[in-house]
Amino acid sequence: MKKVLIIVVMAWMGLQLVHAQNQSDMDRTTLCKENFRLLFGGEALTGQGTDPELMDILQKFIFGEVFATGELSMKQRELITCVCLATMQTLPQLEAHAGAALNVGVSPLELREAMYQCAPFVGFPRVLNAVERINRVLTSRGIALPLDKQGQVDEEERHAEGAKIQMPLYGDEIRQDMRSLPAGMGDAVSDFLTEVCFGDFYTRGALDVPTRELLSLCVLATLGATPQLEAHVAGCIKAGLTKDTLYAAMIQCLPYIGFPGALNAIRAIRDNH
Repeated sequence: MKKVLIIVVMAWMGLQLVHAQNQSDMDRTTLCKENFRLLFGGEALTGQGTDPELMDILQKFIFGEVFATGELSMKQRELITCVCLATMQTLPQLEAHAGAALNVGVSPLELREAMYQCAPFVGFPRVLNAVERINRVLTSRGIALPLDKQGQVDEEERHAEGAKIQMPLYGDEIRQDMRSLPAGMGDAVSDFLTEVCFGDFYTRGALDVPTRELLSLCVLATLGATPQLEAHVAGCIKAGLTKDTLYAAMIQCLPYIGFPGALNAIRAIRDNH
């Protein structure tokens, strides 16, 4: 059985290498059409609609160049794209990319958790809007709601379990920074961060901590939240992500957040020591 599993894994890796090699050999127009068909099940560069020239530029750049830059899987690319779109509240595009994410192997639970992961950074109203669009897509595909629960922490464990994730990545810098607030409000803010951001969200199932850190970094880049982005670059690296992965993620964000935001994020990664 073990030998069979090894053979299957090696065959899969071989197919991935062939696919990557085939992509590297394609011009951007051909690659755009292939990726677009894989993601959306339709045809790119049709020349139809009210603004065919804009769509030509957009599709060739995103699907023919950006999607081939850096070592990210299609699943990672679509999860990154979805959190960027959720952050910006560009909901029609989020709905389209939610379908694309499912098409390339993102599970319904992974997609939902990516939306939930945005909450500590963008607030609950935006996440409610994003989840409503995601649920439309899931329902249209016959996927029953609600999805399985992924919470893994009891009420009385939120602080302790959140701290287990927070402290190795970020220490107690927020508690120290907030301690000058009067009437115990600094401690309250620090506890909220530990218990909500890390205790309620980072401990959930379906996505591991490195993936949650990577998606959080993409949300912060989209927001242009430079001080927090710089801290999360360090957090991503402590979580086991490489700078090459972080650069690739910011390039994946670029068509959606624009060059200034992406370049600022790339500089924050480059300057981290």
